[in-house]
Amino acid sequence: MHTTVHQCFAATAARTPGADFLFTESVTAKAYGIAAGALRWGEAADRVERLRRAYLAAGWGHGHRVGLLLENRPAFLLHWFALNALGVSVVPINAEMRSAELVYLIGHSEMGLAVTLPEREADLLAAAAQAGIDLRTMEAGGAVPVAAAAAPRARDPIGLDTECALLYTSGTTGRPKGCILSNAYFLRAGEWYAALDGVCSVRRDAERVITPLPLNHMNAMAFSTMVVLVAGGCLVQLDRFHPKTWLASARESRATIVHYLGVMPAMLLSAPASAADRDHAIRWGFGAGVDRKNHAPFESRFGFPLVEAWAMTETGAGACIMANREPRLVGTSCFGRQQDYVEIRLLDDEGQDVPADAPGELLVRAAGNDPRRHFFSGYLKDEQATREAWADGWFHTGDLVRRDAEGNFFFVDRKKNVIRRSGENISAVEVESVLNQHPAVKTSAVAATPDAVRGDEVLACIVVRDEVEVSERARIAQDIVEHALAQLAYYKAPGYVAFVDALPLTASQKIQRGQLRELAQALPGQAHCFDTRAMKKRQG
Repeated sequence: MHTTVHQCFAATAARTPGADFLFTESVTAKAYGIAAGALRWGEAADRVERLRRAYLAAGWGHGHRVGLLLENRPAFLLHWFALNALGVSVVPINAEMRSAELVYLIGHSEMGLAVTLPEREADLLAAAAQAGIDLRTMEAGGAVPVAAAAAPRARDPIGLDTECALLYTSGTTGRPKGCILSNAYFLRAGEWYAALDGVCSVRRDAERVITPLPLNHMNAMAFSTMVVLVAGGCLVQLDRFHPKTWLASARESRATIVHYLGVMPAMLLSAPASAADRDHAIRWGFGAGVDRKNHAPFESRFGFPLVEAWAMTETGAGACIMANREPRLVGTSCFGRQQDYVEIRLLDDEGQDVPADAPGELLVRAAGNDPRRHFFSGYLKDEQATREAWADGWFHTGDLVRRDAEGNFFFVDRKKNVIRRSGENISAVEVESVLNQHPAVKTSAVAATPDAVRGDEVLACIVVRDEVEVSERARIAQDIVEHALAQLAYYKAPGYVAFVDALPLTASQKIQRGQLRELAQALPGQAHCFDTRAMKKRQG
């Protein structure tokens, strides 16, 4: 039995050294300026071993944390596996992050080293200085800097419970939380995936899994990567989702399983139908959030099932629910039935179990003696948040779900105050903290407003510090968004800026989130609400 991600990788590499491990198709190769084609398992193992030796010689070891700002490049995986062999936890860094986010991430994680794209090195060092962290940096192919301090857990064995990665997930009441994820978490994800049946069977050493999802998210790290490590086959990691070339990339890479988010099928369906839509080797898709009206038309046009699933960074595969068996109830937001490895409750606001077809908050735990088995290990430096999440021995997901009389689960809405834009979770509080620093802003509140393409868009309600002429509001709105873009990843910046006289507040002067959500639905299109979506461009 493997006890680390590296062991799992090394075992498959030893078994299939000449097979394709990682395939870089032409669009991704051009975007990254690297060679297209396949990296074989044996070649990858040799590179990982060279990196492992270099990190070991430089003093990196069990208990250290190393940031990876490498986008979706092959180097991310190679460095991850090499560091994992030494008991070093990796902290994936979203390349879209800017100063305020980097200061928090580096300071909170206390990473000692960051492997980075050269153009972001100065940003990381500046953020580390502001956070008071002595951070070493290196490029993916550069020399490994010597560790500033000895490995904190050098005397402890490396195994299933060792921290493998620290992934940050948007919080609902403050800064993003650092989810501590163990080797056991990742190995279970791969094993669960490899054992799927029904619509989603996985053929040993035969699947080619294509994903555009980012390696700083659990889906790409824990599911698509880990199933390839466990079951063999090839990973096709795209730089991002390109709707115009996605199907060509799938053909070029000979993909057999695809990963998607709900926004992706909508974009693909918006293109004119073609006889080539079914010219591929794809067997099925793994994802979540496909629009109900698009589900059946997509399957009919492209010729493969989109299999909806539910999971969170905190749950991993420990409580993953998937509609992998018929009837899948296509077009209903059904994400499957309860399996024997997980226990599930749906509770109302008073903590009572809800009847069939009534929405309730989804609570989950692992079946058996250990309710936290294969879940996250906890939130870094936040034991209170961890306890609250596990109140009464159940993990409280914050998602509203209903269950029908036959036991099928249907996603209803998000109870938490999180905006989900094109698959990215955005904390309203985090955005508000940046907007409130703008000199024209007295106070702000952020909520989701519907977007036909991205699911949600960020809408900011602004109470200005001093009265602003109507003719000046458009300029102020633009200035506020520019301020946000300098501090936050582009997708977190407001897509709409609405000037309001006051925010909806509770008796204790807290933002009344329910009223705010209702307000955000109605504001776009009104004279005092400015559409700033065109300013939100992916930064190079």
